[in-house]
Amino acid sequence: MRSESKTVDEYLAELPEERRRALEAVREVIVERLPDGYRETVNWGMIAYEVPLEAYPETYNKQPLMLAALASQKNHMAVYLSAIYADEETREHFESAYRATGKRFDVGKSCVRFRKLEDLPLEVIGDAIGAIPMERFIETYERARGAARERGKER
Repeated sequence: MRSESKTVDEYLAELPEERRRALEAVREVIVERLPDGYRETVNWGMIAYEVPLEAYPETYNKQPLMLAALASQKNHMAVYLSAIYADEETREHFESAYRATGKRFDVGKSCVRFRKLEDLPLEVIGDAIGAIPMERFIETYERARGAARERGKER
């Protein structure tokens, strides 16, 4: 379910009440823990937390680097944590902390799916967001892009 909203308030206002309350609670944790420099916006049809292009314009697709996002999908809600999947150690730490909560681990490549707010370990989400300062995220991105270029040269 891609939203055409232009602002976070518009995005939230178009949701059913239960989903709006859930995403507002997750958003509150993200905004509270978000390291300096990132910007909250609506991009890709969801609420996104990004590295502004003014801070880092050299992306492969000319779009801001997305640290995280929140979305209401057809059958679930999701927190997208692209940054934790760019670094194996960070991903392993996140998975271990998440599983230790006893909550159902419903995670895809970069998304954590949940149907109700109670299904999501908010503290683990907050820790994941707060653990990645913008400079570190950019360095991880640059390493990954360099590795991708090297793989391309080998072919």
